[in-house]
Amino acid sequence: MLTRIVVAVVLAPLFFVVLFFLPPIWLGCLLACICAMASFELLRATKVAHHNGMYVYTAVAAALVPLCCYGWGYNGWPVGVVAMLLLVTLFLLAIKLYGTEKAIGFEKIMVCMFGGLFVPLCLSALAVLKGMEHGKYLVLLPVISAFLTDAGAYFAGVFLGKHRGITRVSPNKSLEGYIGGIVSGGVFMLLYGLVLQQFAGITVSFPALALYGLVGSAVTELGDLSFSLVKRQYGIKDYGTLLPGHGGMLDRFDSMIFAAPTLLLLVRILPAF
Repeated sequence: MLTRIVVAVVLAPLFFVVLFFLPPIWLGCLLACICAMASFELLRATKVAHHNGMYVYTAVAAALVPLCCYGWGYNGWPVGVVAMLLLVTLFLLAIKLYGTEKAIGFEKIMVCMFGGLFVPLCLSALAVLKGMEHGKYLVLLPVISAFLTDAGAYFAGVFLGKHRGITRVSPNKSLEGYIGGIVSGGVFMLLYGLVLQQFAGITVSFPALALYGLVGSAVTELGDLSFSLVKRQYGIKDYGTLLPGHGGMLDRFDSMIFAAPTLLLLVRILPAF
């Protein structure tokens, strides 16, 4: 627990500096590194063979997607080019190796597409938010939902958790932890709105922020459970050991994969400021 807290205290301010203070290109580059490492962890966890180049092709695509989204947005042609190049490359490789000892199954191609495109596209919602009006404030919405929901769920589970085993995917997590995560996400989102009004001079809609908090917290916990499901199916505890006390990059950003695009969608449908 102490190691987990120390790592969070050290890395969280650095992440905040990139999100809030530095130009958007820095966030795009950071997301490129995060997505490339996350794709590697996913392929390793799901036992995709590493000797045929699939790790490299997937990681390259995962790194390019955030940069393309930063430069051209979701609707830009470069994202489509990256997607098609990865798809064609993977199937050409599978066709070449079919019938050999190194044959690539269809499910492995889908894992690569998931890690090389879907995961970075979801995380790239941060870059899209950063590029919008009030972007330096909007980009913090998924961070509040993901990280503070996780923190609230963790501490509520440690100190209040009694009813455990709600899901077989995460049997150690308690009902109190899930509730604490949603409540903390909603509360911190409203507090964020107060800070914006008081210090940034921005008029905010608190009902919209409350919706952001509740929905964001719910999908955050769903994201955590979804990637825990993958770990259980493949019999691993963590995706990696890069972040002591947290696991790998994918362990830390699994909930953000669900939270970031959800908050982007809510911001577009129901702007809070």
